[in-house]
Amino acid sequence: MNSIVRNLQVDRDVAPAEFRGAMRSLAGGVSVITVGRGKDITGMTVTSVSSLSVEPPTLIVSVNRQSSSWPLLQRYGAFGVNILTADQLDIAERFSGKDGLKGAARFAGAQWVTRATGVPLLVGGLAAIDCEVEEVIERHSHAIVIGRVRDVITAVPRTALTYWDGQYVAIDQNEDALKLAEVSLPSPRGLREI
Repeated sequence: MNSIVRNLQVDRDVAPAEFRGAMRSLAGGVSVITVGRGKDITGMTVTSVSSLSVEPPTLIVSVNRQSSSWPLLQRYGAFGVNILTADQLDIAERFSGKDGLKGAARFAGAQWVTRATGVPLLVGGLAAIDCEVEEVIERHSHAIVIGRVRDVITAVPRTALTYWDGQYVAIDQNEDALKLAEVSLPSPRGLREI
């Protein structure tokens, strides 16, 4: 493994509120990370999922080490990434913990299946990705979890649920693609389309 570790000298500390405000400018797809097996399950709503590699299929998720999901992720070494549709806002809210539900209670009201690793995967989302933990990198309050994809369930594309500027936003591929085309910058002159 190649890694670079540096001791950074910072002129000033950035306040958490300042950083949080800047990060609200970054729109993110909303997913529910599920962990555990059987009745020993829980999960959390995140916007921190990113693909790492296609060959082999791997992805990255950032997990707060104080979350209820962290011990189960460590114990079972597997997790599910459930990419939500705009119609699944209630699931995003339930797994965010705002209503006080914990553990298996968060899974009520939706259909779940298991695949290779045994973690619950949501039926009817945009996609559900079954992952085995390949590596964990602990930094500060969070851990970067690298997951090797073991199975994928996809659905017919629908309106996606995203989070931007402190609120949930629906993105519809057909409608929003037309809106973006209307306001897009023209192609630079001299470039040939292929």
